[in-house]
This record gives sequence, C-alpha cells and structure tokens, in this order.
Amino acid sequence: VDLAMSHDNAALVSKVFKEIGVGKVWDPDKIVIILDHRAPANIIKAAEAHKSIREFVRSQNIKNFYDIGEGICHQVVPEKGYVKPGMLIVGTDSHTTTYGAFGAFSTGIGATEMACVWATGKLWLKVPETIKMIIKGELQDMVMAKDVILYIIGKIGSDGANYKAIEFYGETVKNFSVASRMTISNQAMEAGAKAAIVPPDEKTLDYLKGRVEGDVESISADKDANYEDVLEFDVSDLEPQVACPHAVDNVK
Repeated sequence: VDLAMSHDNAALVSKVFKEIGVGKVWDPDKIVIILDHRAPANIIKAAEAHKSIREFVRSQNIKNFYDIGEGICHQVVPEKGYVKPGMLIVGTDSHTTTYGAFGAFSTGIGATEMACVWATGKLWLKVPETIKMIIKGELQDMVMAKDVILYIIGKIGSDGANYKAIEFYGETVKNFSVASRMTISNQAMEAGAKAAIVPPDEKTLDYLKGRVEGDVESISADKDANYEDVLEFDVSDLEPQVACPHAVDNVK
C-alpha cells in the first residue's frame, strides 16, 4: 500500500489497531487522516471520536493530519499532493475510487482492514477484470460529469461493475477538467467498481506539477490489454440527470 486515507472513522480504525497489539503504525508518512464527515462534531460521541483521533495522531507521529475546516477528504488528498499515477491507495470511504482520476489504483476498504494496513502496510486484493468505457460526444449546456456517470450507471446497473476496474477513455473524458474526472471516478463505485481509472495525460500532469514531490510517470494500459468488456456511450444528446424532472422545467 502506497497511501492509506481515513476520515472521522479513523477513531474506529485506531481502536481496532490498538486491539491488534502493534505499538507503532508501519509508516506514519503514508497515512493521511482528514476530519470532514462530522465537522464540526454534531453530537458528544462525535466530539469524543475527534479527540481520540487527535491523541492517536500525536502518539503515532502522523504528520499528514487535517483537522476540521481543511476541506473534504477526496479533495484534500489530491490537492495536497498525495496522489500519483500508479499508486496503490486504500481509504476507509467507499468513494476512495476518486483518486483513479489521476491514474492510481484506489479503492475503499473497511475499518478492520485499514487497521491491518496501519499495522503491516499490506493488504490482500484480488486483481479485478477491467471494463473499458469509451465516452464520446460534446455535452449540452448544463450537463455535467455527474450527469454522465449517473447515466452510465443507469445503463449498466448498480452491480454492472462489481469488483471490476473501469478505465475511462474517449473525447468526452479527454475534454473533462480534472475535477470532472474526479467526479466520474468518485461515482463509479455506485456501479460496484473496485477502481475507476482515467489514464493520465498532460492535463493530469499539469495538475500534479507543483503539488507532488519527486518524479511523476504517466502510465497506460498495454496496447494489447485484455478487457472483460468494452462499452461505448454517446452522451451528445444527454440531458441533466435530475431527481425531479420539474427542476429542469423551472430552470427553463
């Protein structure tokens, strides 16, 4: 594991970690903890959990700690330069797939698994089959990346990518901003995806420049890579995917 991310649920992770009986985490520099889900604490129990996290962070010399007010975990991690292409990242949040937008294999795990990662730096993973998704078409006004990925999930189903890696290609993805790529990688887990990767390009490297330390190497699939399935989507006629259809009428 190259990076292990937790948010407020680090309280539970640290509790399990202590039960394992290991004195120190495997590498404090590879652990990032961000308080964002219950910020500020809405109940006493949440405040006590935050207090226990702060104490654990100090005792373990975890410097990559972001207290309340720094931002949302999935934004903070790339903004602060913790993500590079080719990394193996795990997080105690199902939407950890977000970091696939930078060419990382990034996935969500449970608190007990994370406690073991903190103790050993290792995790058993089954290598998933990969679905190649090609998205093409120029988006209409008011249609965003969130609309695109919700449309795709609607087509393949909430279990359409169970324990599969998704690779996103196509002119639409190429034209997406980094933030939009993060959106489709974030939401891909709603179709069951284990990882959701956008192959790095110049836009990715420009974003990472000045944020990450050391060299950044772009990675890509082999030209003869074997995919379980190749799916194409034309989103040129796509309309906003809203919960209430009247909302669009009101905007008009």
